[in-house]
Amino acid sequence: MTTLTKRASIALAALTAAAMATTAVSAATLDEIKASGTIRIAVANEIPYGYVDPNGEALGAGPDVAKHIVEQLGIENIEWVTTNFSSLIPGLQADRFDMVAAEMAILPERCAQVIYSEPNSSYGEGLLVPAGNPKNIHAYADFAENPDLKVAIMAGADQLEMMQALGVPEANLVTIASNADAISTVSTGRADAYAATSLTATGLASQGSGVEVAGEFVDPVIDGNEVRSWGGFVFAEGSTDLRDAVNEVLAEFKQTEDWAAILTGYGFSQADVDGSSHRTTAELCAAE
Repeated sequence: MTTLTKRASIALAALTAAAMATTAVSAATLDEIKASGTIRIAVANEIPYGYVDPNGEALGAGPDVAKHIVEQLGIENIEWVTTNFSSLIPGLQADRFDMVAAEMAILPERCAQVIYSEPNSSYGEGLLVPAGNPKNIHAYADFAENPDLKVAIMAGADQLEMMQALGVPEANLVTIASNADAISTVSTGRADAYAATSLTATGLASQGSGVEVAGEFVDPVIDGNEVRSWGGFVFAEGSTDLRDAVNEVLAEFKQTEDWAAILTGYGFSQADVDGSSHRTTAELCAAE
């Protein structure tokens, strides 16, 4: 490497560091949000976790709990932002919104980029398949064992890591932009199934003809552990005061029947409700 190249590299590194510092500083503080009277909250239009209905109303386990939290924090207005799931973390980092209410799974690689509240929910996995399940698919492992099967996954979703851990070849994976593409992807045969959480798969099956949820689904087991996800609210790294305030209200709200009713009202099981408190964010972020 020449001296000129070294200098250019150092300058580039300095600019990168400065840009990262600027991003962290630009994250809205709780006081700034209260002063403006508005908090910007993003969802990925994924039923039942967080979505905006045709009337423009934000619904789902994340938004409904977020509404209560925001009210308790004395913030008057919520500006709802819809974006693709894969754009949620970049959007926080770019200060396009202050908080994500999409029940995004708490994973170590995500904890390295953003900060999470304590878990608001827990949920298991599932598969959306063509009506009648003609290829008899019942598990994520089926795609590792049968090279002729293709499975669709949403860009940015943690099902990708699950498939990789199970040894599913890249050639067997079909990436789609959003859940909205799942029904057509499966019903037209572009993929033999769509891997998502059980709640997402059930919600999609109720929306379109020609698809159904895979029955007798076998939960994936990775490194000897049955897979279960824990979802929480997400913030940019510079928003610790906002995150801490949300945690305080969330902890109190989770002790009420109203909180449990929100989750069960969107199809979460009692096991999901109980399971949300079985792990802490610190444990999930540190998991290997």
